[in-house]
Amino acid sequence: MKPPRWADWLLKTFGHPDTLEEVQGDLLELYTYWVETAGERKARWRYVLSVLKLLRPLASRKSNENYYSTPFFLHPDMLRNYLKIALRNLVKNKIYSSINIGGLAVGMAVAMLIGLWIYDELDYDNYFQHYDRIAKVMQRGTTPEGVVFNGGHMPLPLGNELRTSFGDDFKHVVMSSWTGEHILAYGDKKFTKTGNYLSPEAPDMLTLTMLKGTRAGLNEPSSILLSESVAKALFGDSDPLGKIMKIDNRLAVKVTGVYEDLPFNTEFRDMTFIAPWALYVSSEDWVKRAQDNAQWDNNSWQILAQIAPNADFDAVTEKIKGLRVKHVPATAEYKAEIFLHPMHRWHLYTGWDKAGHVDGRIQYVWLFGIIGVFVLLLACINFMNLSTARSEKRAKEVGIRKAVGSVRSQLISQFFSESLLVVTFAFGLSLLFVLLLLPLFNEVADKQLHILWDNLIFWLSGVGFTLITGLIAGSYPALYLSSFQPVKVLKGTFRVGRFASVPRKVLVVMQFTVSVTLIIGTIIVFRQIQYAKNRPIGYDRNGLITVTMNTPELHDHYNALRSDLLRTGAVVDMSTSSAPATDLNSQNGGFDWEGKDPNFRDSFGTIAVTHDFGKTVGWTFKQGRDFSRQFSTDSAGMVLNETAVRYMGLKDPVGKTVKWNGRPFQVVGVIQDMVMRSPFEPVYQTVFMLNYGWANVINIKLNPERSTSESLGKIEAVFRKFNPGSPFDYKFSDEQYALKFATEERIGKLASVFAILAIFISCLGLFGLASFVAEQRTKEIGVRKVLGATVLNVWSLLSKDFIFLVLIGFGIATPIAYYFLNNWLQKYDYRTEMSWWIFAVSGAGALVVTLLTVSFQSIKAALINPVKSLRSE
Repeated sequence: MKPPRWADWLLKTFGHPDTLEEVQGDLLELYTYWVETAGERKARWRYVLSVLKLLRPLASRKSNENYYSTPFFLHPDMLRNYLKIALRNLVKNKIYSSINIGGLAVGMAVAMLIGLWIYDELDYDNYFQHYDRIAKVMQRGTTPEGVVFNGGHMPLPLGNELRTSFGDDFKHVVMSSWTGEHILAYGDKKFTKTGNYLSPEAPDMLTLTMLKGTRAGLNEPSSILLSESVAKALFGDSDPLGKIMKIDNRLAVKVTGVYEDLPFNTEFRDMTFIAPWALYVSSEDWVKRAQDNAQWDNNSWQILAQIAPNADFDAVTEKIKGLRVKHVPATAEYKAEIFLHPMHRWHLYTGWDKAGHVDGRIQYVWLFGIIGVFVLLLACINFMNLSTARSEKRAKEVGIRKAVGSVRSQLISQFFSESLLVVTFAFGLSLLFVLLLLPLFNEVADKQLHILWDNLIFWLSGVGFTLITGLIAGSYPALYLSSFQPVKVLKGTFRVGRFASVPRKVLVVMQFTVSVTLIIGTIIVFRQIQYAKNRPIGYDRNGLITVTMNTPELHDHYNALRSDLLRTGAVVDMSTSSAPATDLNSQNGGFDWEGKDPNFRDSFGTIAVTHDFGKTVGWTFKQGRDFSRQFSTDSAGMVLNETAVRYMGLKDPVGKTVKWNGRPFQVVGVIQDMVMRSPFEPVYQTVFMLNYGWANVINIKLNPERSTSESLGKIEAVFRKFNPGSPFDYKFSDEQYALKFATEERIGKLASVFAILAIFISCLGLFGLASFVAEQRTKEIGVRKVLGATVLNVWSLLSKDFIFLVLIGFGIATPIAYYFLNNWLQKYDYRTEMSWWIFAVSGAGALVVTLLTVSFQSIKAALINPVKSLRSE
């Protein structure tokens, strides 16, 4: 019946050495008594509690009894001594100290940057007070191909249905136009800004911070709320309230409020003005018709809602999910269910895969979080490797300290204090690195991050971060070095053992497993981006610009505008369309053609164009011809893309009749597929029809023989002639197309930066280890050189172990990288292949970097004069 062994170990390790024997004897007597009177189980618990009470600093001793009131190894004099020894060791070993501090600082800076990025991602939309009760009203359905889709385009009557039939479940229901560009004008000042038309209760729902006016400003039918920056741009320092301005040169509105600019990390960061929903309905005939006719099959708007305090998202979704199926015509293409998508999930859970499972940026939060942990781990590994590798150098120090009375707890405290000192220096240096790198990081990551100096959580995290990192980084060296036996050390018979280097080798393998995985991942990401960029897009985007027609002046003078533009010589061709070549913003069903299955629910992208659209964008015909003014029947003509022909199952489509909502159209041509949506997805089946009334985008093809700046100047002059009240705002199609790769390119750039830093940290550790190995084997190298070894022989001797470790890391990294990257690629329909050479190049690159790092020290050691190497100590 012995007391718990681990309790005895605690007492021996942390108890006071002067009283240990006496205290332990008393406790054993008490333990025997407790077993006899209370039983063995209670006796063990009492023994453990007694031991814990006696441990410093739990035990309080009186100074006049020659006891410490604080643990002796935490006494200020001892701490001062630890600090002095730690500083001396850092100064004495400048190279190793620089590698340790520099490597840890880089690792901590990377972790800090990633931490700020993750904090910003998780904090998205928290600006809004009721963000946990606000939702988008969305719909979910299945396409004829069996693909689950989720969309935020909603029918207009649904908003009123939610208000009237489910008033107890919703506090606010807000109708919204999609955020778009509009011309705001006051006097001579005109700007193109993005904004929304929203229901009057929107400011209350979003809890906007009003600087002037009140949130009730939208109750006036011809009013507008401006963001602080837009109000400043339009009105300067004068009070904007009550001023009359114009939207798109046609809608006169009165400024009834100014709200604080919305933060960058919100869904509505581009919303620089809000106008009343009633004004939108009254000014747009097609919207008024949709409202008056209760068009449930027209999905062109957005609905936001705030649920009641006692309501639940899932419960409300269950009540409203069947509303659209209940109201849409039986011939509607989709029978979709309505659901609520909470605001706190908008940013990180913005996508769904083909099976309908939630996807989105959350995967990148996990990815970068894991990368941050691993990069910091790489830096800690360097510290542990170099500390344990130099253990023989400090073995005599440990032996002497133990011989003069130091207990193991003192040595552990000393080594932990050295580790914490290094980490503290590294933390300070990492803050400097973050300050210097944040502007570049923000540009790459498309963020507005900053160090949270005034945030208590940030500093608590920083201190905790430093302590944890110091404890992790110093744990192995402290426990390892303090375990040396003084007798063997001082006799000179101490040897670290043949397996002492195994932990270091394992850690090096871990380093290069992480590094090679990041290299492979970076290459795959950039290969995927380049693969999509090289995809044939079916039109010529070079020299193609688009101008949004926000004003009636451009609609009313289309022919004159086109003639004047062509006369400048700066324009090859010009046309209008309902969407730019880089976007597909309208999908419709209700088509019928010969051979169609009556039960087939069709859906087509629908684009309205003018006669010269094809020549302007440079599309390529596979069959038939383009729209022509020579054929008056082309007003009922239709051009299909290749995907639409396959979708309809037509063998010879040219000349065939296709009906849309009962109106017959004749197919006049088939064009090569145009990539108008994501370049990573299949081309959507699309129909092009002549319709001058729908067009709201001007497409202009610049003359390639003229300078772009000269051409734009002439084009602007023509636009100012026809539309003097509006700024000339244009977009290059190649730049708009490039934006489709923005997310993937951003992830690729960040991954490449982290991969480079991971390799850098790993190489720092290798450099330190190679230096130590070369120093440790100095006499061996001298003997080998005397016996005839060449520089190449010595280089091979010192390098082969490191090469072997890198190869093992590569072997482990390859299947890991293949598994995760193959899963990542599966979400893209149009994707690259993971060729074997990508893995070979990654492994070869890591090997070359390793050889370059190690070779510096190896060759330096090989060139040392053997006389110096063999000189007696």
